[in-house]
Amino acid sequence: MHPYIHAQTSPDKPAYVMAGSGETVTYGQLDAQSNRIAQLFRSLGLKAGDHIAIFMENNARFFEFCWGAQRSGLTYTAISSRLTAAEVDYIVADCGARLFVTSKYLADKAADLAPLMAGVTNRYMVDGTIARYQPWEETVARQPATPIADQIMGRDMLYSSGTTGRPKGVLPVGEPQPIDASNALIEINRKLYGVGSDTIYLSPAPLYHAAPLRFNMTVMKLGGTCVLMENFDAEDYLRLVETHKVTHTQLVPTMFVRFLKLPDDVRLKYDVSSLRCAIHAAAPCPVPVKEKMIEWWGPILWEYYAGTEGNGLTLCNSQEWLAHRGTVGKAVVGKTRICDDDGSELPIGQPGTIYFADGNPFQYHNDPKKTGESRHPKGWTTLGDVGYLDADGFLYLTDRKAFMIISGGVNIFPQEAENLLIDHPKVMDCAVFGVPNDDFGEEVKAVVQPRDMSDASPALAEELIAYCKQHLSAIKCPRSIDFEAELPRHPTGKLYKRLLRDRYWQGRENKI
Repeated sequence: MHPYIHAQTSPDKPAYVMAGSGETVTYGQLDAQSNRIAQLFRSLGLKAGDHIAIFMENNARFFEFCWGAQRSGLTYTAISSRLTAAEVDYIVADCGARLFVTSKYLADKAADLAPLMAGVTNRYMVDGTIARYQPWEETVARQPATPIADQIMGRDMLYSSGTTGRPKGVLPVGEPQPIDASNALIEINRKLYGVGSDTIYLSPAPLYHAAPLRFNMTVMKLGGTCVLMENFDAEDYLRLVETHKVTHTQLVPTMFVRFLKLPDDVRLKYDVSSLRCAIHAAAPCPVPVKEKMIEWWGPILWEYYAGTEGNGLTLCNSQEWLAHRGTVGKAVVGKTRICDDDGSELPIGQPGTIYFADGNPFQYHNDPKKTGESRHPKGWTTLGDVGYLDADGFLYLTDRKAFMIISGGVNIFPQEAENLLIDHPKVMDCAVFGVPNDDFGEEVKAVVQPRDMSDASPALAEELIAYCKQHLSAIKCPRSIDFEAELPRHPTGKLYKRLLRDRYWQGRENKI
């Protein structure tokens, strides 16, 4: 279960293909290049446990770097290509990276970074160079393509996207393993999702995010072929499924919404019958959206709930979801526990903080306070999300605790209104959160991205509020709606709700 094995048995088989350019990297090429990169790391004095960083868009060199780090025991941090130079500098300093790789595509940000990153001793650039960066390809080419003598599994240390504050580095805990060792994600992909050597996996998301990075590497461990989109486009995605006869994929609910908002003559003209498994996560999927996706694609959807922290995982297939609509599954890694603010377990059906017992250990790098805040007195761990269990043990998410609205002493989870609004035919995207109210502390506000910005008007706001009141109690419904041409979403689909919410709390000492 490693690319080096597939390089021996099928050296000319594509490990991955760039969807836009068509550039293909075979298993033989990936093995040789990752060996050269591991050799480079050792020649620079980097040893197992040292930290390095990659700051690139989706391109063909990304996984060569990751596999070189994976087989040399290094801790590698993939950084969002959308961050500013100051944000990148913070992460590079926080993770203690000694080597940094970026690309000519990001030359402007790389130039801003040049006088920063004081702890980095080696800086490289892919596809060309600018001042203070060495050429990556030329440097790597000088190294031998043979394995280093002391191969040991390296691991990623990724940073949360900072939707509720500064990013946190998630440091895995545990002893290093052989480079071809298995893990829970591999076994789930192999045994439940059916990933293997015949898999064609379409990856539409940025590779620096935890799920795309880890799932693509898992597919390569199991000998499949990955098709990597440089950027997501709904129609282009469907075209790629047809062209490459894609069997497996992973998406986020926002992408489902984009598919379903396409005109039917566009959406239905592509053959997606090759799909055997469509995995989704990152945010709860509104029930009507998922119902429509299962009706269209068939019962091939698998949903899971997990985080970058990897502390636990719930899972459900389409049949289980149809029997428990709205669930994110039952625990397959760790055991779910629902607790109140005092840490006491809550009864079935009552929402509280979600913990995983007996899950995988993790720490927040350089932040023992945040690590401590994620722990229950019994040692259980939480991502800060709120949800409840049903009588069959299936988990339902209600919100992130940080976004709960408290209006007149009543707790309101905005996800209910968001799930409702997104299903309205005139809505492309939406966010619901609390804004100041002098009488009640907070009131419910919605910010909506219309399908057509020319529709944005007080009349549409009234229509959407009335629509919510038809389906939800009045206290859960927005009291006002503002419109934006586009909401601030991470490319993985995660909404930066804090950026919207903060506008309405400016000038106030308290944010609740």
